[in-house]
Amino acid sequence: MPIVPQYTPNPNALKFGVGVEVGGPRSYVPANAGDDPVARELFGIEGIMSVFMTADFVTITKHPDADWSGITPAVATILERHFPD
Repeated sequence: MPIVPQYTPNPNALKFGVGVEVGGPRSYVPANAGDDPVARELFGIEGIMSVFMTADFVTITKHPDADWSGITPAVATILERHFPD
């Protein structure tokens, strides 16, 4: 299943359906992402402020001044690698 971002009411947050259970709910900011390999890798993308995982999706919140055009494809690549269909 391709990872496709979905808009949320918050323009700084996108929901990425991954098609498999991710567990949770779990929320991460850079300071507490060390124990989760997915969150840790996602925070390697410049502009990500927080990561929320639950059910079969991951929601990414970016800093207000960050641009989705660079973040979205990088997030999709990481999620496809960690949650293959």
